[in-house]
Amino acid sequence: MWRAAQVFRLLSCVYALGFQIAVNDDLIHPAVGWALFGVLVAWSVACAAAYLHGYGRRVAWVGAEVVVVLALMLSTEVVASDQWALDNQSWPTTLWATNATISAAILLGPVAGMAAGLLVTASNAVLKGYVSVDVGRNATVVIELAVGLAIGLAAQTARRAHADLQRAARLAATLEERERLSREVHDGAIQVLALVARRGREIGGPTTELADLAGEQERALRRWVSASGAPVPAGLSTDLVTLMRRHAADRVSISVPPEPVLLPDEVAHEVDAAVTNALDNVAAHAGAAAHAFVLVEDLEDSVVVSIRDDGPGIPAGRLEEAVGEGRLGVSKSIVGRLNWLGGTARLTTSPGGGAEWELTIPRSR
Repeated sequence: MWRAAQVFRLLSCVYALGFQIAVNDDLIHPAVGWALFGVLVAWSVACAAAYLHGYGRRVAWVGAEVVVVLALMLSTEVVASDQWALDNQSWPTTLWATNATISAAILLGPVAGMAAGLLVTASNAVLKGYVSVDVGRNATVVIELAVGLAIGLAAQTARRAHADLQRAARLAATLEERERLSREVHDGAIQVLALVARRGREIGGPTTELADLAGEQERALRRWVSASGAPVPAGLSTDLVTLMRRHAADRVSISVPPEPVLLPDEVAHEVDAAVTNALDNVAAHAGAAAHAFVLVEDLEDSVVVSIRDDGPGIPAGRLEEAVGEGRLGVSKSIVGRLNWLGGTARLTTSPGGGAEWELTIPRSR
């Protein structure tokens, strides 16, 4: 936009030169008029260089441009008669003066652009001695305000788009580096740990403990690689798959779709909290040898998360008894959360048959 503005500046200077040649004989001080026109050209060249090279894209420089423009417009009283000022536009032409409005709008936005346009209009009114309310014959104020507003909004939009593009580029670079590190970890450390675990178990004896430690670290690294490999789009959505993979452990198996399951951020974390509570109950009540299995299903109109364990199950009436004793973990942390989300939490259990929670979250929520 700065380059386009300097093209407009060049065209406005050409127009100002034509206007100067046409009206020079009507000025009361034509020599002073040409001298001031030299100042106009020199300042235009300085502004073009400053804005194109970037060092002029500062509030101080734009403020100086507004001051110079207003000074040259008010110099009409020096080079022309009062009658000439009434019958014509200001001496350096309002088209050239619009450069100050454009610069302010690009740097500072629509409000500053419109303010600069009002100053240009006000200086023109000072020269004529009155404020014209007939926009049909004098549309200077409308043009200046429209230019300041339109270019200011365009500049703000362009800056936001540029910032979004930079963030997207940084995100892409981060994801690419993460993928590279994941490949190196998989091809290096994970393979070595798997070999140590396998050979340690084959040898037996004291190396079995080392094999178990190596196997545990191998599984942890595999979880990290799989969890970091699915990028989540920017915005208010969170990948439920990534949250569920964090629960993977030696006695917790996770089965998830290959693609991200995106839910609103608040919904996804509430579901994750309910799953965490269910897994905590397994660890606390199902026995040290119990295994838990988490399954995520992405259906067209809903997402279903199942948490099943192979423990002894929940005795009949135990949940009601817990509520009577004031223990509201299940009713509040699981059922209550799903009800708040507009979904359902259904528990299936039998003595010796383990327990299974089925959490259903509607997509409409």
